[in-house]
Amino acid sequence: MSEVFKGRLAILGMGYIGLPTAVAIATRGVDVIGVDINPATVAAVSRGEVPFIEPDLAVGVSGAVAMGRLTATTETPEADAFIIAVPTPFNEDRSADLSYVKAAAEQIAPKLRSGNIVVLESTSPPGTTEKVAEWISALRPDLKMPRDGENGSDIFVAHCPERVLPGRIMIEIVTNDRVVGGLTPKCADKAASIYRLFAQGEILLTDAASAEMAKLVENAYRDVNIAFANELSLISESMHIDVWEVIRLANRHPRVSILSPGPGVGGHCIPVDPWFIVSAAPGLARLIRTAREVNDHRPHHVAEQVVEKAKKFRSPTVACLGLTFKANVDDVRER
Repeated sequence: MSEVFKGRLAILGMGYIGLPTAVAIATRGVDVIGVDINPATVAAVSRGEVPFIEPDLAVGVSGAVAMGRLTATTETPEADAFIIAVPTPFNEDRSADLSYVKAAAEQIAPKLRSGNIVVLESTSPPGTTEKVAEWISALRPDLKMPRDGENGSDIFVAHCPERVLPGRIMIEIVTNDRVVGGLTPKCADKAASIYRLFAQGEILLTDAASAEMAKLVENAYRDVNIAFANELSLISESMHIDVWEVIRLANRHPRVSILSPGPGVGGHCIPVDPWFIVSAAPGLARLIRTAREVNDHRPHHVAEQVVEKAKKFRSPTVACLGLTFKANVDDVRER
C-alpha cells in the first residue's frame, strides 16, 4: 500500500496556491502552518479569513482554522515536511527570478531534521529543484542530500507543480492529476505521500526536471495555440476577411479546433511560463518565443483598435468591463 504522509507540515507562501493547498491538507486532519512574509496575510489567515477572492476558499480557511488544524506565522517553524509555494516572476531578460525560492530554501534549512520532505510547488525552470537541494546543502553540510540514483539521503527533495484553474482551484486541487518529480525515486514517493492525503486524481511519479518541464510545456502549448488564433486574426484583418467566419468554417473539419482570438492571454501563468523554456534554450525555442511575442503584442493592437474607433466621437468615454482575466477572481497580475 502506498505511503500517506503523517506529521506536521509547513507551507511557505500563503498566496493563490499555497493557501488552497494548506486548506486541502489541513481539512484532512493534518496540522499545517502557513508561512508568509506579509503580516497582513498572516493576520487574515489566523482570523480564518482569506486575503484574496477564490470561490469556496473562505469556507475552507475558516473551517480549517476553527478545527485548529491551520495556523499562520511569519516565522518558518520546525516541521516534518515543507512545501515551497512562493512566486517565480521573470527578470528583465525574461529569465526566471528564483530569489523567492532561494529565500524560502534558506529559511527552511536551519529547521530541517533527518527524514524531512521538501517539495517545490512554484513553477520553475528545469534544474530549480536541484538548486533547492544545493542551497540547503550549503547551509546544512551535516545533512546528506539526495543524488540521482541514490536513495540513502537524510532529506527528500521533489517538485510538484500546481495545475489548477483560478475560479475552480478548490475543485481542481482535489480532482486533477498531479505530477511529482523527485531528485531520486525515493524522493518522489515521499513527496507523493503528501498529495495522497487529498488528491483524487492520479499521482504520476517522475524525475524533478521532467516535472518542472511538464508544467512549462502545459502553458506553452496553450500559448502557441492562442497565438495561432491571434495571428490569424491579424492576417484576416489585413485582408479584410471576417476571422470569425474563417474559424467557424475551418473548425468544421473533424481534426481542426482553432481557438477564438482575443486581446492576448489570461492569467499569470501563460504570459510567464513559456519564457522559462525560451531562456533555458534560446537558440531552439523559436516557435515558443514567437508565440509569446505575438500574444504580448496583442493587447497593444486591441488598444489601438479601440483608439481608432473612438475617433468617431467628439469626447469619447470608454468603459472597460473587467480588469481580472476571468470571472470570480481578483487576480490582476500580468494585466
